Amino acid sequence: MNAQTETETGEPIVSAPFFLRGELVEGTDVIQKSRDLGVTFATPNIPFDKAIPKRTEVPPLLNVPVSEIIDFLVETGQRLVAPDNQYVHECFDRMASTHILPRSVFETVGKHAVAYLDKRILQAEVEQNFRDPGALDGWVPKEDFNGRKAMVRAYAPRLIHVLPGNSPGVAVKSIAQGALVKAVNLFKMSSADPFYTVAILRTMAEIDPDHPIVKSMSAVYWRGGDAAVENVLYRPQYFDKIVAWGGGDAINNVVKYLGPGFQLVSFDPKTSISMLGKEALASEEIMEETAAKCAADLMMLNQEACAASRFQFVEGPQDKVDQWCAKFQRNIAERAAASGDVRPLSVGLRDEVEALMMMDDEYGTWGRADGKGLVIRSEEPVDFHPINKIGNVVRVDSLDDSVKWVNVATQTIGFYPSERMADYRDRLGAGGAQRVCPLGEAGPSTVGTPWDGMYPLHRFVNWMVNENGVG
Repeated sequence: MNAQTETETGEPIVSAPFFLRGELVEGTDVIQKSRDLGVTFATPNIPFDKAIPKRTEVPPLLNVPVSEIIDFLVETGQRLVAPDNQYVHECFDRMASTHILPRSVFETVGKHAVAYLDKRILQAEVEQNFRDPGALDGWVPKEDFNGRKAMVRAYAPRLIHVLPGNSPGVAVKSIAQGALVKAVNLFKMSSADPFYTVAILRTMAEIDPDHPIVKSMSAVYWRGGDAAVENVLYRPQYFDKIVAWGGGDAINNVVKYLGPGFQLVSFDPKTSISMLGKEALASEEIMEETAAKCAADLMMLNQEACAASRFQFVEGPQDKVDQWCAKFQRNIAERAAASGDVRPLSVGLRDEVEALMMMDDEYGTWGRADGKGLVIRSEEPVDFHPINKIGNVVRVDSLDDSVKWVNVATQTIGFYPSERMADYRDRLGAGGAQRVCPLGEAGPSTVGTPWDGMYPLHRFVNWMVNENGVG
């Protein structure tokens, strides 16, 4: 397949094929643009007759045991990291033209994400999400205190997954989770990455083109908000739920289509923070250690991840906090340099930052507004969203003063020292936070635990009851 085509002006552009329940669909009917870079790429028209599953069809995975699904996912993971996987190599070649992150970053993330396709992880996900995992494989008998009997099943849903553009790893996890709940899945790829999902599904099809997992998966792209597409797809007669990742605009766009029989499972826009007690400033050695750990949390996906720290609340006097800020900025800059990400700040963000840098009496700054690592120290959080390797250190007299800044959009809180987490976790939960972890460990979470305040697989399925009456 030729990865390149041309516009009418002769400009070469990358083509992004679709995958529809086992069939690769190629074409250059529609010229699209990536959201972040404005780079053009070409896609086929969406064949709606192939993308929309019929309600009269029993989902292909319904009666496939979860154990067999897990075995197939594990084999897929092995094939995805095989050196000769042409689909993955081709995908990364194409993504290099549309993704905002350097190839070295998204390629590493994509390959590391395959670790999720581990038998122990997949089994733990099922066991932690369902009180009785047997409900995925069949009808589980129940009897209440009146002697009334019923059968309950976690029934295979029909899902549209709106994937984010910041991490190709989400495609791996979303495909696996969609398979574990035996769903019929339609993946809406992002403009930053309209490739990796298809590469995974093509790898599956190479293993077994007729496998029920392959027949349960479709991946397409359309511009978010395109009513000509969404008015067709976002209907309860076709799908049960939208599983949406993304920013506020993406979520708000989906919300207007919701109604009876058509629900939203939302991985909302989130902001993660760090909270460092005075213990983090106790010595030069500890300051170096905590600055390095905090920089690791900030630089997750070069600060594109939802769990990446954006605001750092540090308890202590200004002179000590300023010493720590200098070390923090140096660690961010070192990680930025190693990543090869040299994107400049957007014009609007750079203007905001440069204005603050002129206000020496109110703010302290370390580094430059050049996208290579910057730290701003303030007495309250800045009113813009720190991104592209910017940390906002908020000095507080007590960590108690930082709790008021926690809200329902606060996802992960990296905390130091760990011994003080228990003193704050209930208050953080009351504020709306969903996760608190040791500083430096915002990345991999404990296998099988909730994410964004929910057990996702449990939310994906449709719970069906077969009443058997009394007797």
